[in-house]
Amino acid sequence: MAVLAMAVPHSAGAQLFLTQPDFKPGPISPDDPLVGRPIPGATQAEYRAILLWNMRAGLNVAALQCQFAPSLRTVGNYNAILAQHSVEMANAYQVIEGYFKKIGGPVKGPRLFDDYTTITYNNWSTMQAQLGFCQTAASVGRAALAAPKGELFTVAQKRMRELRNSLIPMSDFAAPYNPWAIQINAKLPPLDPQCYDKKDQLKAECVRP
Repeated sequence: MAVLAMAVPHSAGAQLFLTQPDFKPGPISPDDPLVGRPIPGATQAEYRAILLWNMRAGLNVAALQCQFAPSLRTVGNYNAILAQHSVEMANAYQVIEGYFKKIGGPVKGPRLFDDYTTITYNNWSTMQAQLGFCQTAASVGRAALAAPKGELFTVAQKRMRELRNSLIPMSDFAAPYNPWAIQINAKLPPLDPQCYDKKDQLKAECVRP
């Protein structure tokens, strides 16, 4: 599924949180169940393709769901990723297509692939965790766009765990108390002219406790 390109000014570090949530980043194995729906009997090459395909789906969903924050550039970056890594993603598509034909045959296989893709996209959709997902997807998208051609899989291996974990709702941390902040409830001196003597000094009876 492709998204039409939109011209949006670049923003390298747009933030939706005051404090970045901890989505437990770290590398992931292509056959880790966290990657996506199970693909029984897959080879290592097929697992690698599925990892790449699932990250692509996540970034595509982010491009659709995160347009409320244009500064994240989820649409523009996603379209640029499709162009930059077109060969690698086309190869992944062919490998996955071959897997489903292998397990379902030439007739049933394509339908199984379509079902897998539909459910994969649905599994990325979120409302409760939208802010965390959008911010993380934007970061992953920037990393994918910065990766040289042929190295998109490396980004998926490094960032998929974090991207999946961003679907867990997280709240922002409150700003810490600053004891040196100026208090806005400070009392102003009286403005009544009768409270001041001839030298513009405040009279004792007008001093507020």
